[in-house]
Amino acid sequence: MIKYPTSSDIYIEVNGRRLAVAQSYRARTTRDSRYVEAFGSLEPVGATAGRVKHVVELTRVCLSGMAADDGINFHDLINFNVVIVKPGQKIIYSGCEWSSIDENASLNTTVLESVSIVASRRMEIA
Repeated sequence: MIKYPTSSDIYIEVNGRRLAVAQSYRARTTRDSRYVEAFGSLEPVGATAGRVKHVVELTRVCLSGMAADDGINFHDLINFNVVIVKPGQKIIYSGCEWSSIDENASLNTTVLESVSIVASRRMEIA
């Protein structure tokens, strides 16, 4: 049976403490690679790897009850982790900072409709 990540498997943590869960995610990793060119050559002679960038977009993010009770404000979070649990592996994006937050909430709830996050590192644990 294939198990897909659920909202309890996608979460934001700080110092090992789960602060929020998300319904879904989208992750994109890019690298600024460049061509190596030689003078007089019509084609590149190779390529070199550049800086890696990780962007994670979370949708339907909801603060946990304890985080809301403690008065934690998502806008003030810095250097946090995003953890995604998949069958047989855990993906941890660390050194995270948010880049955009879209909010949508009803009475007595705090739901962030979507959060775009940049991460400094990505690690997979089997």
